[in-house]
Amino acid sequence: MSSFAKRVVLLFMVCASAAASAAGQANWVTSWAASVQGPYPVGNPSAQPDLSLLFPSAATGARDQSFRLIVKPELWGTQSRFRFSNALGTQPVTFDGVFVGMQWSGSAVMPGTNRAVMFDGKQTVTVAPGESVWSDAVALPFVKKWQALRGRKLAVSFHVVGNSGPMTWHAKALQSSYVTHPGAGAKGGDISESAFPFAVASWYFLDALDMSAPMGAGAIVAFGDSITDGTASTMNGDDRWPDVLARRLDGRWSVVNAGIGGNQVIGPKNYSPQKPFPGGPSALQRLDRDVLSLSGVKAVIWLEGTNDFSKNGNAEADAVIAGMREGVQRIRAKIPSVKVIGATLTSALGSSSAAHGFELQDEKRKKLNEFIRQSGVFDGVADFDRATIDTQTGGMKAEFVPDNTVGGPGDKLHPNRLGYQAMGMSIDLHLFGMRGK
Repeated sequence: MSSFAKRVVLLFMVCASAAASAAGQANWVTSWAASVQGPYPVGNPSAQPDLSLLFPSAATGARDQSFRLIVKPELWGTQSRFRFSNALGTQPVTFDGVFVGMQWSGSAVMPGTNRAVMFDGKQTVTVAPGESVWSDAVALPFVKKWQALRGRKLAVSFHVVGNSGPMTWHAKALQSSYVTHPGAGAKGGDISESAFPFAVASWYFLDALDMSAPMGAGAIVAFGDSITDGTASTMNGDDRWPDVLARRLDGRWSVVNAGIGGNQVIGPKNYSPQKPFPGGPSALQRLDRDVLSLSGVKAVIWLEGTNDFSKNGNAEADAVIAGMREGVQRIRAKIPSVKVIGATLTSALGSSSAAHGFELQDEKRKKLNEFIRQSGVFDGVADFDRATIDTQTGGMKAEFVPDNTVGGPGDKLHPNRLGYQAMGMSIDLHLFGMRGK
């Protein structure tokens, strides 16, 4: 072989090796997330059915039963991986029989799409209390053209071996998922509707989903409380304000929802499985897990403070402002190139909720909004206050009040579908270097 030919062969081998290496190192971007809280049943679920037959004892938790959780990726790729959390558990939890496939309808999975999920090449994984674990990458061969899958949902199935003990969960999914009888065993490989007879309105154990993505793709984290979590929006309607923003971005970036109903910026001071709180751990306590540990984060939109100013929180505006300053500093220290967008708080004036709607709360809200707009701490502002307020009354616009989740007059605290749409449409996409829709 001539020296020229040898050089060509060597160059080919180097290029092939580089290509193989690149293929083996996916550019992961979080495509769906659900901030964990608990342990079950501590939380603020919406439209939750009676679960006494499924989980007779909170201390026992799940017992030899399978879950089929329905989740909507905002960004699609040919590989995915999944994070299982036991963050608020008190004993090790073992999972096996983990599968992912395309949801057909209800609890049924599209034939030919269900794929086994492994952990370090094994079918079983045990997660210690307070910990979480990522799965191996799993190929999704049904992802051909991502545009065709916009709005479609994945069914992530898994089996809890034995008793789980207190369950880590996300209470307010506003999405139907499915569970077997206790003692039913591993059913994740069964794609039929009959395998998962019970519907639930929360997510359990699973708290993040990554997709392989092109370089340059990224995630926007919507960080906040029930108005980010979607209270009073439509069950299974995907019409929270982060959903509206995601559709406007048209699959170019993902928008992941890190809201928890009842959450506060600085309270409660302590949170643990032994001392839980319905609103979950404070934003500052959960920041690492729910924002900084996610993949490909390029921006954070932070909407929070209403619950700090409620009769339950009773915090001073200056204390919440100091907490937000600390949070922004921590975000930038971990992700130097990130854009942090401050979102102004919507009005709760006149709310029917006993903990909200009083004048002092509104005064504190206005002070925090002024900080968000004028302090220069944030890279930009999502002015949700301006998008939703009735300037004549100081409360929320009347058309944004009726409750879409369960019906009824609404509480003048949580926007309905129309209100969330106004919020999502009010965000300037130039904040993310994009032209808007």
